[in-house]
Amino acid sequence: MIRIIKPYIKYEDVEADIKEIFKTKQLTKGPFVTKFTEALSDYTQAKYVHLTSSATTALSTCLELINIKKGDEVIISDFSFPATANVVENIGAKPIFADVEIDTYNMDPTHLKSLINRQTKAVIFVDALGNPSNLLEVKKICEEHNIILIEDAACSIGSSINHKKIGNIADLTCFSFHPRKLLTTGEGGAILTNSTKWNEALNILLNHGATVCNQQVEFNSSGFNYRLPDLACVLGIHQLKILDQIIERRLELKKKYQSALEPLGFTLQTVKEPVKHNVQSIVFTTPNNINRNTLIQYLYDHQIETTIGTYSLSQTSYYLKKYQSPQPSSLFLQNHTITLPCHDDVPFDYVIEVIQNYRTNE
Repeated sequence: MIRIIKPYIKYEDVEADIKEIFKTKQLTKGPFVTKFTEALSDYTQAKYVHLTSSATTALSTCLELINIKKGDEVIISDFSFPATANVVENIGAKPIFADVEIDTYNMDPTHLKSLINRQTKAVIFVDALGNPSNLLEVKKICEEHNIILIEDAACSIGSSINHKKIGNIADLTCFSFHPRKLLTTGEGGAILTNSTKWNEALNILLNHGATVCNQQVEFNSSGFNYRLPDLACVLGIHQLKILDQIIERRLELKKKYQSALEPLGFTLQTVKEPVKHNVQSIVFTTPNNINRNTLIQYLYDHQIETTIGTYSLSQTSYYLKKYQSPQPSSLFLQNHTITLPCHDDVPFDYVIEVIQNYRTNE
């Protein structure tokens, strides 16, 4: 089976560091946690980095950090994985679904403006499939209304705007290191911020609510244990060293896909200037005259793994029944986007041949 993505890490890359961890027996809160944290800060130029167990726990921690309460409203991008809505719902607040642009798949700034009211306490902007287009426009809107901007950057480590890396733009940025991501630690995530106040609060919040005073540990608040262990951090450290090289290779593959598939009626996700996309995923909108789901099955039958772009959150059973606020553009994208294999081992000519054969025989 030709997989959608393969991790960019080999055992021999990390063997020496893994042996060092087993030699010292320090499996967590050790030197590799510190190294990975510092490396992420250096790479993104964010002042403060806090590792977490996933992007989901990173997002939920951010909502706790900014004191989101029951009855508050948090506006979210509607085209995303359900975790983006679930963290708002689970804290007792109300997710408000902002529709997205058909071309970028990202939050529509005009629709965002129409949703802001007195109950709006935060906006979660999703970099759809690693693409941060519209982030600066949304940031400006949030600043004008004194609303906190949380960036669900689960897919977008390595992306940038005006040469400024994601992680150093929004008030709070959350990364994912899941195996389907460009950089993986197995599971894992991170929160990045430039706020000294929030950094100090996160130090407490992510350490069970503990502070140290006069060499005594005090638990003055509640908190969490969402740690990332040293073994996971070793994987991240080595991939981060070559991340920009990986992105350049994926950009070349993306261009090849675009050249081959646009003449067949496929439309590539738009990335607006001056954004540089990390190519977390290569996603196309399928031609109007083909059935996307049938194409996915046809490719699977020919040993090619593909999937949809992602989900229209407002149309999932739970949120549609509870809030009844369907968003049309995100629904269209849920039904008409396809994610194609993207890694160094993709047999490109074969993938294109199979798609061409499908178009010929449909």
